[in-house]
Amino acid sequence: MSTPLTPTLSPPAGRGGEFLVLEHLDKHFGGLHVTKDVSLSIPRSEILALLGPSGSGKTTVLRTVAGFEVPDSGRVLVDGEDVTLLPPERRNFGIVFQHYALFPHMTVGENVAFGLRVRRGSDPAGVRSAADIRDRVARALASVDLAGFEARKVTEISGGQQQRVALARALAPEPRVLLLDEPLSNLDPSLRGRTRRELKRIIRAAGITTLFVTHEQEEAFELGDRVALMHAGSLEQVGPARELYEAPASRFAAAFIGRSNVVPGTWESRGSDPAGVRSAAESRGRARLPGGAAWPAVAAGDLIDGSPVDVVVRPEALAFATARDGMAAQGSVVEIRFAGRETYFAVLLDTGVEVEVLAAPDAAEVGWKVFVAPATEGPAPRAYPRIAGDFE
Repeated sequence: MSTPLTPTLSPPAGRGGEFLVLEHLDKHFGGLHVTKDVSLSIPRSEILALLGPSGSGKTTVLRTVAGFEVPDSGRVLVDGEDVTLLPPERRNFGIVFQHYALFPHMTVGENVAFGLRVRRGSDPAGVRSAADIRDRVARALASVDLAGFEARKVTEISGGQQQRVALARALAPEPRVLLLDEPLSNLDPSLRGRTRRELKRIIRAAGITTLFVTHEQEEAFELGDRVALMHAGSLEQVGPARELYEAPASRFAAAFIGRSNVVPGTWESRGSDPAGVRSAAESRGRARLPGGAAWPAVAAGDLIDGSPVDVVVRPEALAFATARDGMAAQGSVVEIRFAGRETYFAVLLDTGVEVEVLAAPDAAEVGWKVFVAPATEGPAPRAYPRIAGDFE
């Protein structure tokens, strides 16, 4: 049975429970602006996933929090303490690197003990004796289900076990914050699902505030209490995974998160919603597609009536319809994509735009003429101002 580590926690911070705070982080490498005014607040014990494509700036944010990079401007605070200029070894953060950085000439136990021995030299009060080191190593390995592995060589254990050794080494000093850089990228796809669940259980048992970087959406959604999505150095949206999926705040978020279709249209502020309901956050209307079909949609903010828009809609939010449906767009099934429990139908609309429809396996055949319209269930289509160059 696992023995979870008991983290050493300070009294709650005075800023509404915020524990790890990033304030307006800016960083340039030469002429490249890699992070742009990044601000985040992470409560104590929360797991925050920093998600984004390659080059989005997420790793630079992690390195800045770790102390490997100094921001051009902005601050990093932990429990109210400004650590922006502190070197990494004085921050008391645990770090699991993408390639684990285990020492192949050391045993499992020696790898986990390495950071503790270094700390004993620089902070005698933190780790008091060789017996204390042995005890902490044993507890750290037990917490990741590797009890009794102290004498094993790291080259003789599996990739998943190596990942847990790296995690045990990070947790052994009882750090204030845990940082993970693409922690599962080196594992085979068949191992990632199980390892994700193990990793979340271990972190949750430790109760440690965690920031981890990933480009894998499934990993971010399963591990993170919240997800912070980055693009081109800036934060696009921060919130629970479901919120990012069902109510993306930007066109990039809508297209990047999950599977999506992008269809051109013209915004009509009064249509499916006769009252033309608007709020400061969003408005409801409909998007008129080329060919005449009108799809009810939600817009972030208030769009100008008659303006060109990109309509982003999930495959499960589309359905096959009848020609009598005023929302139906006509097209032909050009491909069927079987994905285990799900079947996606690629439909080339008569306007030249291809969309995916999630439906029952026997809903259509390749070559069939079909009509596609928004489904009665599923996330509502979202409308965003047209990006220059799209559909031109």
